[in-house]
Amino acid sequence: MTILAGRYEINRQLGGGGFAITLLARDIMQPSKPLCVVKQLRPNQTQPRIIEFFHQEAAILEKLGQHPQIPRLLAHFQEGDDFYIVQEFIQGQDLTNEIYPGKILSENYVRNLLQDLLEVLSFVHQQGVIHRDIKPQNLMRRREDGKIFLIDFGAVKELGTLVVNTQGEIASSIAIGTPGYMPTEQGLGKPCFASDIYAVGIIAIAALTGIQASELEENPQTGELIWLDRAEVSPHLAKTISKMVRRHFSLRYPSAKDALQALTRGAKSTQLSTLTTLQIAQKPKEKFKLEADKLSALTTIFYIGNDWKRRKFIQTIGLVGGGFIAAILGQQIFSQKILQNILNKGLTENNPSNPLDSDIAEIPEKPMMGNTVQPPSPNRANALKSFEFEIVTVNQKGKIVEIQPGSAKYFTEDLGNGVTLEMVEIPSGKFIMGSSPSEEKRDTDESPQREVNLKPFFMGKFAVTQAQYQAVTGKNRSVFKQQRAPVESVNWNDAIEFCQKLTEKTGREYRLPTEAEWEYACRARTTTPFYFGETIASNLANYNSTSTYGDGIKGQYRNRTTEVGTFPPNAFGLYDMHGNVWEWCQDTLHKNYNNAPNDGSAWIRNSNNRFRVLRGGSWNSAPSDCRCANRYWFFFTSYFNYFGFRVVSDIAP
Repeated sequence: MTILAGRYEINRQLGGGGFAITLLARDIMQPSKPLCVVKQLRPNQTQPRIIEFFHQEAAILEKLGQHPQIPRLLAHFQEGDDFYIVQEFIQGQDLTNEIYPGKILSENYVRNLLQDLLEVLSFVHQQGVIHRDIKPQNLMRRREDGKIFLIDFGAVKELGTLVVNTQGEIASSIAIGTPGYMPTEQGLGKPCFASDIYAVGIIAIAALTGIQASELEENPQTGELIWLDRAEVSPHLAKTISKMVRRHFSLRYPSAKDALQALTRGAKSTQLSTLTTLQIAQKPKEKFKLEADKLSALTTIFYIGNDWKRRKFIQTIGLVGGGFIAAILGQQIFSQKILQNILNKGLTENNPSNPLDSDIAEIPEKPMMGNTVQPPSPNRANALKSFEFEIVTVNQKGKIVEIQPGSAKYFTEDLGNGVTLEMVEIPSGKFIMGSSPSEEKRDTDESPQREVNLKPFFMGKFAVTQAQYQAVTGKNRSVFKQQRAPVESVNWNDAIEFCQKLTEKTGREYRLPTEAEWEYACRARTTTPFYFGETIASNLANYNSTSTYGDGIKGQYRNRTTEVGTFPPNAFGLYDMHGNVWEWCQDTLHKNYNNAPNDGSAWIRNSNNRFRVLRGGSWNSAPSDCRCANRYWFFFTSYFNYFGFRVVSDIAP
């Protein structure tokens, strides 16, 4: 294991090549051994002036790291001819998981993103620094709280390209930046603050249109970008973004602060206009109490939904007034039962409580039962059947060394049109939840280990498929369309809604698994990092196998979901518990297992109920993220093309 400066233990390479690579490491001098990012830089030559430049740039990064949304500089040093920058590691996902070709995002998403990004960039520009490489890959959404972090400053990359001329002056051999996000003056080696503004505007256009930055067309006469005919956007935001991406830098906003002020003026105008429309409704003003910040939060959640809902919302504003608008928004954040009450009664003197006044994240802790739920039929007691399968075990290299027969009991739900749902019996038992301190690439949130006792339950044999989701909800917004592939691009609310509708459809109560149930079911009485052994292989699961775990080897990276049941199951007869899609659980965010329940129940903390747990890793996850004990969480309204779920039932057939 490589250790730099006597304290930074290199874990794996994250990216880069040539004169600059990025490494993931742990600081072994710290008691908690926190993760950090090490950037190894190999300049063209080692000169006193280059060393001086390195320390100057490190000082700038240290100053920038004082902002709460820029990674902190932890250390910088030289070993041999190489230079090293050590920065805080931000756990989360970059925005390529949210902004990608073909996906059109809402105006409110873009407005909120611009607000966050321009606020950070204003601080950067006030320090006299030009980032020079703003793009979705360099914007990280932190898992813990959803905040946007600006990473990978161009000055660090530039160090590897520096040369010293005959006058002893430092010069750069190439322009720093990424085609598509880099304006003309930056390509000529003359970047300015307005160059960063251009890149931010390009990101906004890509999000609004679904068009890749490098594929945006220009007007042959003016050289300006052509994009407005491909986006649904308000006039003020369209004007703001258009100015950000003007061809000549002198016509853009001169700095992030100026762009932010223009954006803020537009947001205030939009809020006033919306509130005025709401006040036209024939309801007393005090009934609504729609503060601008709550309205903005609600419409943001609403606009993340399907595009037809957005159009319907706009068309309805002038027709039915604020009460019904609240009901429409409620479809995204309230239970079906609450929504029905709003639709039936409205906001009258007999029903003065306005759900918009409550915390928008007060979500039912389990699916609420609808009026159509009936008790299970007595004849279902004999509905259990058995199926047989093979259980595989691998050695340290990931090679299958043992195959044993297995069997499990299950029952089938008929969802109509030939679509069924198979639910596997998970026996009662106890297990040690979490990872041992010796488990490779574990995180501190997987401890302390504790014994958990569980009652028997039934769990989906597979993650919910697109065919099943369509049969129950009548919709499917998955990116990787395939009926037997898991449904993805679903948020926690979508999963809860599916459970509610499935409960009503079948007469049997369905819900999401608790975090303890999920790990118990995944392990299937094993204690290794994966249910088939000490490592993982691409013939056993669908994950990003360009990297390895333990002594395992690299394999096929499929870059999308695969059909459920493609890979061997665990000893309980459950498939794809490692990889394919992250699976939502009931539990809220907790940073460790201190005071966690030991009976397998959901661990709910109301102060964190916006953030919900996911388990299992996905098709684009590193192998360590697919471990039985690994934990992940995200905002409950977030959805990506690697978020899915499976269901659980407590009621025996």
